[in-house]
Amino acid sequence: MFNLMPSPRFLRAVVWFDASTGVLLGALHLLLTAPLAEWLGLPAGLLQVTGVMLLGYAALAIAIAIARSEPMPRGWLWVLIAGNLAWAAASLVLLLGSTLTPTLLGQAYLLVHVVSVALLAELQWWGVRRLRVWAVA
Repeated sequence: MFNLMPSPRFLRAVVWFDASTGVLLGALHLLLTAPLAEWLGLPAGLLQVTGVMLLGYAALAIAIAIARSEPMPRGWLWVLIAGNLAWAAASLVLLLGSTLTPTLLGQAYLLVHVVSVALLAELQWWGVRRLRVWAVA
């Protein structure tokens, strides 16, 4: 695995994983809005808006992942990183500093978002810094 990490293939794999989780969670938010709102204690409108946002983000990530350019487009990768950091921060705000009262399951869901999305941003940042040739977005 350590031989893969400095390569663009590592970064492309991270972006594909990010895109696939975005599609999965976006579809989940949109298709199961009512049950999720009840289980998580989060407003249905919030879940619908975030579902659309996740699918849009995933579409961008897929476009970056399938791009034939080598190295991957650095500028667009920074957009993904910023999006992930913003998502992690927003999840943390919802968890700790909002007037929402998520259920225990909802709190766990938000905490998983904070940690996993921040980790994805870190892996992407790590990969972008190791691209040998700087690409123009």
